[in-house]
Order: sequence, then C-alpha cells, then structure tokens
Amino acid sequence: MKQVVQNYKSGELAVLDVPVPGCKPGGVLVRTAYSLISTGTELMKVSEAGMSMLGKARSRPDQVAKVMQSVATNGVPATYRKVMGKLDSYTPLGYSLCGVVEQVGAGVDDVKAGDLVACAGNEHALHAELNWVPKNLYTPVPDGLAPRHAAFGTVGSIAMQGVRQGEPQLGEVALVIGLGLIGQLVVQLLTAAGVRVVGADPDPTRCELAERLGAAACGDPASTAVEAAVAELTGGHGVDQVFLAAGGGSNQPVELAARLARDRGRVVDIGKCRLDLPWNAYYEKELDVRFSRSYGPGRYDPAYELEGRDYPIGYVRWTERRNLACFLDLLARGSVDVEPLVSHVADFDDAVETYQSLKDGDLKAVAVLFRYPEQAEEQGESAAPEVSVPEVRRTGTTVAPVRSAKTPVRLAFVGAGNYATSMLLPHLAQREGVELSTVVTTTALSAANAQRKFGFAEATTDLDAVLGDKSIDAVFVVTRHSSHAELTRQALLAGKTVFVEKPLALSEDELAGVLAAVEESGNDRLQVGFNRRFAPLLQEARKRFGARTGPASLRYLVNAGKLQHGSWYLQQGAEGSRFVGEGGHFIDTASWLLDADPVSVYATAAPGNEDLQVVLRYPDGSTATISYVTTGAAGFPKETLDLIADGKVLRLDDFVRASVYSDGTVGRKQWVSSRLPKARDKGQNAELAAFIKAVRTGGPMPVPLESLVATTSATLAVQAGLAGGAPVTLARAR
Repeated sequence: MKQVVQNYKSGELAVLDVPVPGCKPGGVLVRTAYSLISTGTELMKVSEAGMSMLGKARSRPDQVAKVMQSVATNGVPATYRKVMGKLDSYTPLGYSLCGVVEQVGAGVDDVKAGDLVACAGNEHALHAELNWVPKNLYTPVPDGLAPRHAAFGTVGSIAMQGVRQGEPQLGEVALVIGLGLIGQLVVQLLTAAGVRVVGADPDPTRCELAERLGAAACGDPASTAVEAAVAELTGGHGVDQVFLAAGGGSNQPVELAARLARDRGRVVDIGKCRLDLPWNAYYEKELDVRFSRSYGPGRYDPAYELEGRDYPIGYVRWTERRNLACFLDLLARGSVDVEPLVSHVADFDDAVETYQSLKDGDLKAVAVLFRYPEQAEEQGESAAPEVSVPEVRRTGTTVAPVRSAKTPVRLAFVGAGNYATSMLLPHLAQREGVELSTVVTTTALSAANAQRKFGFAEATTDLDAVLGDKSIDAVFVVTRHSSHAELTRQALLAGKTVFVEKPLALSEDELAGVLAAVEESGNDRLQVGFNRRFAPLLQEARKRFGARTGPASLRYLVNAGKLQHGSWYLQQGAEGSRFVGEGGHFIDTASWLLDADPVSVYATAAPGNEDLQVVLRYPDGSTATISYVTTGAAGFPKETLDLIADGKVLRLDDFVRASVYSDGTVGRKQWVSSRLPKARDKGQNAELAAFIKAVRTGGPMPVPLESLVATTSATLAVQAGLAGGAPVTLARAR
C-alpha cells in the first residue's frame, strides 16, 4: 500500500510503498476514502523539517533537553546514533480521515466490514491507503453524511473541545483569534450554541468566509474594526471568551485577548501561539486562562486510546470518541457546514506536490482533502514463599546446521523500534556474513523505515510468512514486552534460532510456555538480550579480578530515573512492572560475575514509589544486592557496581571505567572503554557477534538456556517477594 511520509532530517516528502498493517485485536483495519490535511499543524511540521539542525533545535528546546539528558546517561556515541536514527527516519503525516472498515479485530462488535467510519489519531488516522485504528479512535458515520465531510471529524473534535473549555452560554459574545481551519470550525460551533462571534485574522478572505458561516463581524486584529465590533456587541464590557486559534511567534493574540476580554473572562488556547502573558493586563481583569488538549479526555492516555478502556459517562461526559461522534452528528444535521472550507481536493498520488504547493504558498487553502482510489462517495496475586524454577527438558534436540563461511546468516527482525534500530541493527548491518532478510512490524511505516535504513530485503506485517520461510536462520524478537514469550514460542516451534530482547517472559505461565515449546520441538537455540556480561570493559575487569575462593558480596546501584509520562513502560497491566522489564539485565550480570544462579530472592520497596532493594543469595553464600531506584539525581551515573571478595574489590563506573584493588595495595588498575568522553559499550556488539557465531557454526549458544531460565525466574520472584514480604526460595524443579 501507499503512505505519505516525511524525513525529518532532510525534509524530504514521499509517497512510499509500505506493508499493509496487521489487524490487531481491539481495533479495525480501515481503507481510506478521504483524509484531511491540517493546514496548521501539519504544515508547521513540514516547515520544521526543512530547517537546519540549529533551526530544529531552536524550535524544539524540549527535545534538546532530552538529548542532553541522554548524553549524560548513555554517552555521546549512543545518543548520537539514537538521535540521528530518529531524525533520519520516515515519519507519518495526517490524523483525520474517513474510510470503510475492511477487517474487524477480535473484541470489536460495534462495527462490521463495509461500515463507514471516521477515524482520529496521529498514529492511526494517517495519510495512507489502509490504517489500523483502535476502538476509541473511530466512530460510525451517520447515514447520509458524505465521506469527504466525515473526514473533518478529528479537527472538528479539536475545535469542539476548545469550545467546551470556554463553557459558553446562550447570548454570550466570543472572540476567535485566528480564522484558519480550527478557527472557522470554532466560529460555527459557537454560533450553533447561541453565541455571537467576532473573528480576528489578517487575511480578508478568511474574515469574509467566517462571516458567511455565522460570525457577527470579522476584521484585521491590527485595525480598529475588531475592537469596534466587540464594543458594539458587548456594550463596552468586553467578550466573555477569547479562543486563541492562531499560530506563529507573535505575542499579539494574547495581548489582544487581554484588551478585549471582559472582567473575569475566559481565554482558551487551542492553537500553538506565543504565550507571553502581560501580567498586569491579565491580573487586573483576573482572566481565566485555559488550555484545550487536542480532541478531548482520553488523549495521550494509552489505556484509553490503545487498550479501549472507556471513561464512565457519569464522570467524563465528553471523551475523544464522544466528541468525534457529536461533531459528525452536527454535520449530519446541518448545524455545521464544512463544504465551504474545502479549498482543494487532490488525488492521493499527488500528495507530495500538494504539500509543496501549500508550503510555497502557491496553494492558499483553509482545508485540503486527499481523495483515495476507489473511494465510495455514496456510502453513507498472593504471597509465594517458594517459586519453582522450571526444568529445561529437551526431547530429540535438533542440531543446528553448520554453515559455510561463505554462506551468509539470514536474519529476520520482528519489531523495529528504537532499541532495535539504535542498538542492534547498526551493528548487524555492518557485519560481514550477515544478511538482513525480512523485517516484520505491526505498523507499516516502521518496517519501511528499517528496510530503507538497514537494507532488509523485504518488509512485511505477515509474521507467519517469516516463520514459514526455511531460508531464514534466526529470528530477532524486539517487540513490546507483552509479546516476547508468545513470539519466542512460535519461532522455536518453527525451528528458528531465536534472539529475544529482555524480558523473556512476564509470568511463570509464559516462561513455562516457552519451555514447553523447547521440549516439544527439541529446539533450544535461544538467546535473551542480557548484553552486559559481554561488555568488553566488564569482561576485562572480571579477568583482572581473577578467581576467588570465598563468598563474595556484590552491590549494584541502578539509578533508573523517572519515566516520561505516556511511556509504554508504565503500562504495567499489559507490559509488566518496570523491574520485570529490565531487572533481568542486572540479575544476569550479578550471576555471571558470581558464576552461579541464585537460590533465593528477597525484595522490599520504598513506600509510594518504584524504588526497590533486591537481595539475591547464591549457593556458596555469596550475596548480590541490587538497588533499583527512580528517585535519584539525573546527573548521577546510571549503573555502578562493586564486587568484593578475598581481599579484592572490582569497581565498575557506568561502563566508562573499571578499577580493581587487590591485597590492600595502594595502586590500582584502571581501564577506560573508549577515548571518547563518556563513551559506553554495554556489550551489544560482542553479544551479537557471539550469537551470529553460534548460528553459523552450530555451536553452543552464548548463554546456557538453564541460566536464562534461572535469571528470568529470579526476576519474576521479585514481585512475589514484594507481595509476601519474605524471602522467596528458588527451588529447582525435579
């Protein structure tokens, strides 16, 4: 299928051939009839992409701050790869469309194939021939409403949410500053609600259009016409609400709002304009400044948007989806008319030329629609004192074939997110004797991006085709945590060698399912992405530390930090706890340094936050204490480790330097992993080299399966220990 994309680094726009997205549970696959260009938001994004790197940085200081924090945590090289990987990727455009349901996912019962729906979302209602849309981001189109009009549903919801924030009442007077697409819709919605409207915009054609659509008077904000109209309609008191629907860097809109609002009036920001509030003016009138967040309640909430959890109507009357349905109802009843806003309808194949004309100013438009081929215009848990570590059983284990040195190892990737594209694929793409065969994702554009950047021969959303391809030697599972165990199980049963990013499983049942696949297939060719034991600096430090004769004490401080709001790591119900997601890294590192698997786990948590203390006990009496904290200083190193035994101390400082003190001497050995300041090598490249070697030669996997299982069981036991408040014995199954 085809999709409109943009490269944020170069500014390139393209209509790209990408795989058809899969129809996941909880949503529908929609074939687009019309999609709407947001001439404000999208053109701003297109313009930003054409800026220099300095210009991009100046326009997004919030992103610059994130980059600087990443440098402090991960070092310059890793951050550079991550940032450039994101910039030099195709990103989607679009967020408002109407189309026909082509396929219905499991759990959806309110629409069927062939139904016409309006869809929302900058990740789901894209300028693409097909989109997968979750349940709370689509709504059926009322009978008789034209698809080209229903395509306005999302921008209409944005305007409606802004109006709701202003709480207008019959007979009031409102000022709308900015008469672009959103402003024109706000004018109509206010008029439909019995509010008299004054509009302000420097473009006379937009002022004329707003007056035709119901505004009492409109004019240039720099003239006296707007002030005169407000004075006449309000008896000199000022407007009850001001709606800021303008964009740009001028502070004129907020200054005009203060001048023309009545005492204790409301100012609602819908657009993205400069907001340097003149303190005296806003203070003296005690103006109520409000923000309108996109389409309404539910926006940016993964539980609502992705998991389909609706808000009870008794507590949240107007959600994203209810706003969308309400706007379509107003369209169907003729209370709002969007046809006069349609300046241009372009064929989808002409998308690049259309964007360029808008950007260059050759096409002056309020609203532009893309018309797609074959569109149908006429369609209307309790404490557990003991956790059993599953026994690894193999029946008729398949011997991996030895490959010729001249025959490339063919790899498939399931998932192509940030970690895969910044930490794994750059190493594999440069490795001799490796062929990147197929990339599989649920979203079409991420597969196309990975194919373009790393040279995959194919991109698809069809997992079964990959598992059935006998020419593929190994499958990488680099998806969200909740899918790891099931995808690993399927790949093992298909006879593939598997590399799965941590965690291997989120529950004991999932772990048991993976091991059942090993037993059933005889295929134990599995590696979990516990990369730290492969870090060159830590390998060298362990070698210098040497063998030990007595028990050891290991202390591992993980300064994990706070997650950003909206991170999918916070979706504990679906993706497991944060420690289950990444704690295996630290348990595996400790077990490797102590050369044993833990026999018990004790965990305690600080009340009210995610800070954990995990104590692991080993067969020879050694202990490892992992302090996993989220409340530390962001500038402090993420990982520090001390191993103490036999009069020796090994110190690791965030994979930047390592030291070994021995026999009480004053001197010490120190190694730095790179000449670059704060460069960190956490072992991904060496881990991949060991994995590829095992696939090529048919030799043992880099980490024994029994060790992977023991680490996973210990990680899962942390949650049981927290629930029970007592040590959990890791009993080996018999």
